[in-house]
Amino acid sequence: MLAKMMKFINIFLLLLSSLSCANTQAQKITSVEDIRDSVHAYRMLNEREIIKDFVELLSLPNIADNLSNIGRNADHIIQLLESRGFSTERLTAGGAPYIFAELQGNENNETILIYAHYDGQPVLEENWKYLPFTPTVLDAALDSGGQPVDWQSDEQTIDPEWRLYGRSASDDKMPIIALIHTLDALNANGIPLSVNLKLLLDGEEEKGSPTVGQILQNHSDLLGSDLLLFCDGPMHQSRRLQLVFGVRGDTGVDITAYGATRPLHSGHYGNWAPNPIMQLSYLLTTMRDDTGYISINGYYDDVIPLSSLERTAIFDMPILDESLKHELSVHTPEGDGMRLEELITLPAINARGFIAGGVAEKGRNIIVSTATVSLDLRLVPEQTPKQVRSLIESHIVDQGFFIVHEKPTPELLRTREKIVKLDWRGGYPAYRTAIDHPVAQRLKNILTVMAPDLLLTPTMGGSLPLYEFGTRLTAPIIILPLANHDNNQHAENENIRLANVWDAIAIYAIILATYGNSS
Repeated sequence: MLAKMMKFINIFLLLLSSLSCANTQAQKITSVEDIRDSVHAYRMLNEREIIKDFVELLSLPNIADNLSNIGRNADHIIQLLESRGFSTERLTAGGAPYIFAELQGNENNETILIYAHYDGQPVLEENWKYLPFTPTVLDAALDSGGQPVDWQSDEQTIDPEWRLYGRSASDDKMPIIALIHTLDALNANGIPLSVNLKLLLDGEEEKGSPTVGQILQNHSDLLGSDLLLFCDGPMHQSRRLQLVFGVRGDTGVDITAYGATRPLHSGHYGNWAPNPIMQLSYLLTTMRDDTGYISINGYYDDVIPLSSLERTAIFDMPILDESLKHELSVHTPEGDGMRLEELITLPAINARGFIAGGVAEKGRNIIVSTATVSLDLRLVPEQTPKQVRSLIESHIVDQGFFIVHEKPTPELLRTREKIVKLDWRGGYPAYRTAIDHPVAQRLKNILTVMAPDLLLTPTMGGSLPLYEFGTRLTAPIIILPLANHDNNQHAENENIRLANVWDAIAIYAIILATYGNSS
């Protein structure tokens, strides 16, 4: 009871402080500190309402392939935006809808365009502790023994370390909820936006945003801005506020190897019949070594070395490899001793799945007819999916394989010693904004007032379609990641730490209220 009373006393004092500031400055609160304190006070009074809005949005299934459910998500988000004064428009180019929203102020103001996405990865419900579309608040992370808590009860003091579990809690519905409540907080405190605000909310990002290029091509005039903030991805493992200036590109390929046209008894035909599992295993070991170094001839030829500024930024980041080894129970990471932040600026080949035969109770004493491995290929600036495809296919041919792109006929299998079918999965190149770009420096100067230990990161390890934006729009692109690093993104038990939501509201408020007044 005493703790509850003290909380309300603190809120009351914060409100008095923000009201006094608003009166003396005649609704022209401009300092980062005043904005932060005013928004903080508002948020503390409205935490349950914020969680309620978040839970309602997360309760809508949003798997990218289900266009009906994606449409319901779009309807809900548009209602949230229009009730805050946004004008909205659905943009389509044959795929899921993109939501464009605009909050127009002074026509002389600069414009910030914020990108996020509202679709999500597929789910296997049986692997989730709590149902993915029945959002559940726990009093701690699940792997730390977190238990469900009644967040709606006034008897509960909401702890910022609570976690909200549900698909897309962190990737990527959180920025949408944080933004609308940022605007509510600014409005309640009489703090005007210093910029015009545009949003582009993607409904097909988890499918690789296949129509985003056409969307941008068709609506480049609508999407014009002075700064494009990409709000997706996890923060640094240290939990320090971070600006990221690029992403790796991405493409993928499934490789299928062939044996006999029917499964064969491994006793009767072992040592005689070609084994496609072993063929793929040998092929993979020729592509990269156990440190992750790619052995394909010419693969690093187009890789641009990091600039001195980028190397300095990496050097200034905290080294967390040892704590990550402990957290993830890893004895020896790949990379031959290179730190994580530098490794993610390099190309990578990752085997993301293998289909062949069975194991344990599903194992059978056979030599299978086919085996397939799926490779995820992360690219860096100047590499393109087309170049990488050419290098990999040349390497496979050098290993004695004959390449096809359709299922081979029995006649072809009889005439070639080793055949693999390649199924390429599209993709896009990497993208990186100069770390010393004037717009980047303005954003950095604003945020370092709030977070003096702000991290500047040349690139994140994941991939986003920044290249599609960078080749069609003129605004510099900067990534503002806001989710906790241990959010189980794309996996079962995805979650968001409430403190990250609260911080996101404060960060958005400071940017939107001060960026246009900075120089």
